[in-house]
Amino acid sequence: MDLSFFTMPIHPVGKPIAQSMKEDREAFLLADRLGYVEGYCGEHTTDLAEVITSTVAFMASLAYETKNIRLGTGTINMPNSHPARVAAEVAMLDHMLEGRLMFGISPGGLMSDAEVFGNLDKDRNAMFVECIDMVLDIWKGSAPYDLKGEFYQVTTRKTMMPEIGQGEIMKPFQAPHPPIIGTVVAPYSKGVTAMAARGWEPMSGNFLLPKWVKTHWPNYVEGCTQGGRKADPANWRIAKNICVCEDAGKARRYARDKGSPYVLYYSQLLAKMKRGGRLNLFKEDQNMPDEAVTLDYVLDRLVIHGDPDSVSDQILAFRDEVGDFGQLVYAGHDWSDVEMGRQSMVLMAEKVMPKVNQAIVSETAAAQ
Repeated sequence: MDLSFFTMPIHPVGKPIAQSMKEDREAFLLADRLGYVEGYCGEHTTDLAEVITSTVAFMASLAYETKNIRLGTGTINMPNSHPARVAAEVAMLDHMLEGRLMFGISPGGLMSDAEVFGNLDKDRNAMFVECIDMVLDIWKGSAPYDLKGEFYQVTTRKTMMPEIGQGEIMKPFQAPHPPIIGTVVAPYSKGVTAMAARGWEPMSGNFLLPKWVKTHWPNYVEGCTQGGRKADPANWRIAKNICVCEDAGKARRYARDKGSPYVLYYSQLLAKMKRGGRLNLFKEDQNMPDEAVTLDYVLDRLVIHGDPDSVSDQILAFRDEVGDFGQLVYAGHDWSDVEMGRQSMVLMAEKVMPKVNQAIVSETAAAQ
């Protein structure tokens, strides 16, 4: 099992934005040094807690300071973008990274973003599909493009000057394009089936109960079958909230007490999901009343914490519950305690994952 990194991230409102940005960048640089294989960050325009407004711009700031980690847009919210802009910026970033780019996409889930971009009442899933289809058509086509859809139009016919390169959008470094990753945050998601059928790979969200994460694999298999390829657990990424400390008591306090970045994260997320009518994501039984979905209820089920041995055991138990998968994606949170934030990532890479992989190797050998 490989280890990767993903952060939305959520910071305390009022914390200096420059400080949050510096800490977010340091987390990615640390992940690169520790051998995390991939690193993703999200983007939002209208949120003072999630201060990365452009995943492309943020990843570009890391392009020449990282060496091995594959960096991913996690995700570009396609309905809030224009396909020509996405195609050009992602291709540029892929060249900056010389092929170390993962292209993460989604319809976007923050309703205030949808409102500010004027698509709150539109079919954002249809916009998502049209936008990514046009991006791919731009990359495989040539100017003047002449793409027309319900929501977007792309052409440079009136203004192109091919003899000097004007009117053409660059192709990515990777041919035909960077690997496409789609986030999956719904139980029994049919989106994962559609993505897999097109050759894209899934990342199951860190705020989804294990019971619902488990439902993604059969749908992924179905999509791979439709696309004429074999479903490989190595391509399934699952994000988890994890806090590791040599002192289990300290890990619990950092994960659960007042002032905890994990508590901040889920306090914010609960408020957003409740306002958006999506508390069902946190319900193990869909008949549960909304008032039963408390902060403690959610933290108990979605945050792993403890010393390296305990965290390793919890990850293996989670794997037993959801099935085999190839990449554990460590969810990054605000560094309210910089040393705790750093040490958790270090221990995850240097102590937890070796124990997890040793157990998986032993399990595989015993089964043969």
